[in-house]
Amino acid sequence: MFKAAEIGYDKFFTDAREIGYPAVEIWGRGGDFDDLCRAAGKTGLKIASMAGHGGPHAGLNDRAAHGEVVKQLKASIDIAADCGIRGVFAFSGNRREGLTDEEGIDITAEGLARIAPYAEKKGVYVNLELLNSKVDHKGYQCDRAAWGLAVVRKVACPRVRLLFDIYHVQIMEGDIIRTIRDNIRWIAHFHTAGNPGRGEFNDDQELNYRGICNAIAATDYDGYVGHEFRPGPDVIQSLRKAFATCDVG
Repeated sequence: MFKAAEIGYDKFFTDAREIGYPAVEIWGRGGDFDDLCRAAGKTGLKIASMAGHGGPHAGLNDRAAHGEVVKQLKASIDIAADCGIRGVFAFSGNRREGLTDEEGIDITAEGLARIAPYAEKKGVYVNLELLNSKVDHKGYQCDRAAWGLAVVRKVACPRVRLLFDIYHVQIMEGDIIRTIRDNIRWIAHFHTAGNPGRGEFNDDQELNYRGICNAIAATDYDGYVGHEFRPGPDVIQSLRKAFATCDVG
């Protein structure tokens, strides 16, 4: 939720590695992607995840978009496989007039099924992201855990999973720990942020991230928990506090 370039890539990644972070995320694959990868690699950081295709509001719930989305996902999977990136994230797209939730599930699963064999061949996860439609992403269809779970279960591929964004799920439905425990096999990546406000972890927000991370650690989950919050003025100090909160292993 901030630009590492404002701090300087080398300093940011060096400080993150010294705190104890094993990896960082990159949203896009254009612009300064190569610079970010090189700067992270110099400090020993891995890239945990990257964007798989264009923005969240036009996506896999539209059959007419499948060709372009699958093309972009394939290109992103190639980059991820070459760079040792564990997963790419994908989006359902927005609801459209006349499109039911059941139809949206079927169409989104069809789109993901087209790329699933390639993802499996390359050893890269394609993670359908849960986003809230109440505050940040009006109209987004994959806004409930049950909807996203129905999609990935229908695809039934080990490399097609959910990106479980804790902030977004909290806004839409809560019950975070129970949902994680019951469905961890379908989750391949997590995002965090404080709610309300998408800020850092402090006494002004309602989520107990130590409890949530303890619950994740108690499962057989072996992926990353990525921080997507808006840090305070001292970015590194915010990341240091978040690491201390979530370092429960």
